[in-house]
Amino acid sequence: MDNSRRQFLKSATALSLGGAAGFMCDLNRFNAFAASTGGYRALVCVFLFGGMDCHDTVIPYDTGNYNQYADIRSSLFNEYDDLVGGSTRARDRLLPMTLANASDFGGRQFALPPELGPLHELIGQGNCSIVSSVGPLVQPINRTEFRNGSVPRPPRLFSHNDQQSVWMASQPEGARFGWGGRLADMALAANANPDATFTVVSTSGNAVFLSGQLASQFEVGTNGPQPIRGVGDDNFYGSDALPAIYESHLRAENETLTNLLQRDYVNSVSRSIDANRTLSASFQQAAPFNTAFPQSRLGAQLQIVARVIAERQTLGVGRQIFFVGTGGFDTHSRQAESMPRLHTDIATSMRAFYDATAEMGVANDVTAFTASDFGRTLTVNRDGTDHGWGAHHFVVGGGLRGNQMLGTFPEPIINHNFDTGNGRIIPTTSVDQLAGTLGEWFGLNSTELDDALPGLSNFSNRDIGLFSGVAS
Repeated sequence: MDNSRRQFLKSATALSLGGAAGFMCDLNRFNAFAASTGGYRALVCVFLFGGMDCHDTVIPYDTGNYNQYADIRSSLFNEYDDLVGGSTRARDRLLPMTLANASDFGGRQFALPPELGPLHELIGQGNCSIVSSVGPLVQPINRTEFRNGSVPRPPRLFSHNDQQSVWMASQPEGARFGWGGRLADMALAANANPDATFTVVSTSGNAVFLSGQLASQFEVGTNGPQPIRGVGDDNFYGSDALPAIYESHLRAENETLTNLLQRDYVNSVSRSIDANRTLSASFQQAAPFNTAFPQSRLGAQLQIVARVIAERQTLGVGRQIFFVGTGGFDTHSRQAESMPRLHTDIATSMRAFYDATAEMGVANDVTAFTASDFGRTLTVNRDGTDHGWGAHHFVVGGGLRGNQMLGTFPEPIINHNFDTGNGRIIPTTSVDQLAGTLGEWFGLNSTELDDALPGLSNFSNRDIGLFSGVAS
């Protein structure tokens, strides 16, 4: 029995009789899975906590639409005008995109702020695309249906904690399993990784996005693996002998445990100790990257992700999913002061990460994508914006059908057919559709995708066209 199934059976046994019965049904279903697991594939979710303003990220560039946009946001534009060095939202300072699918937008043009220059370069090179107007949906819905309540909507819209959870797990705060974890479950069930330990890895604490039934997330800090204090130290509380004694105690090496919960806890601690040592030893032997990462928390997290990917053969993994996170995007005020800095961090960090994957020769095998609580309103409250819903997000990787903007991009007007009010976009592409497209590239077949993403069946277009092919 492989390690992932052994872990799974332990979890099932630890449940109540009713819960165990449900898990055993899941086990029968897992036995039928056959996800494609050849080669190596990794997904990296870059979560922007607080709700990034998509309207300040992908900007209308043709003269008519730019002028409408600037008029709606005139007070925020005034704040940008007052910045040292002048406004980076002035049309002549924007970076226009020459999209491969520009004809899909009927002559409309789009640009990025100059702070996103590194991503603009990747778009031009075909290694980055934008998914526009994406967000959580139960099923397609428009303004009229939203207002009269005739179509179900995601729970607890516009709430930070709940929408972070809905984005990651299709349920509000308190959800147990995230779609990243469920995609990883399918890969583990198909024996993608002999050891499940490094299948799902977070550099931003415990994240429901990575929580699965087989997949259990491994947390790593920006300085590397985080060992248990006292274990492996040269001395502990002044004693050279105490570290070994303490580790033996944690592993319950001299105990006979009959309680299932006790045994599961001890096994979890032992796996954590062993995994930290494995990764630490691997890092110590690794050569540094030529690629320079920015000295920011996001840059440090993505550098650690790159280092883990570099050790994929040593760690024995063929499929991995990572979660990194950075905050500061709840820009109700002083947006002109904070957004350029945040954009610079995103662009330089994600560009460095892409360059590192290219340096390792796995750029085609790693796909990174941004996500956030929600977008923000097109209207402004003088120097900031309010909570929205749909947003535009970046996808970066060498395996993309790049230099595209996928989905619909609403015109910069108020009260159109996909506006709940104040320019709050109703998504026209669901998170399930994005996840399904990423999952297909990751190697899952249609049956596995339906199981991992129950909401996907509510949408006719299951593949939004990010990739020209699927996993081999």
